[in-house]
Amino acid sequence: VQLQASGGGLVQAGGSLRLSCAASGRTFRDWDMGWFRQAPGKEREFAACIRYSGGTTIYANSVKGRFTVSRDNAKNTVYLQMNSLRPEDTAVYYCRISGTNIWGQGTQVTVSS
Repeated sequence: VQLQASGGGLVQAGGSLRLSCAASGRTFRDWDMGWFRQAPGKEREFAACIRYSGGTTIYANSVKGRFTVSRDNAKNTVYLQMNSLRPEDTAVYYCRISGTNIWGQGTQVTVSS
């Protein structure tokens, strides 16, 4: 199983980005998926997660109301739509199969003020 994250970049404060995480493996639809982020000099932290069916999502307080996690099981892909971005959202963003140590390689998001 491999996860490939993409969609990061440089954006001004208040802007938007959509991250994608494409998974290999025919059982993607069985996995709960999570997004995490790690800012420079800080520990990796939870951002959002979505149940295998897509019916339940959970967000960290720091991103609630601004970020939306979704998935397309037909495309083996989970997304993180990030709106109203702030400089403090600057981090490397990682996707992960929940409950495992299987991580994507990370994608850099930089928000300028």
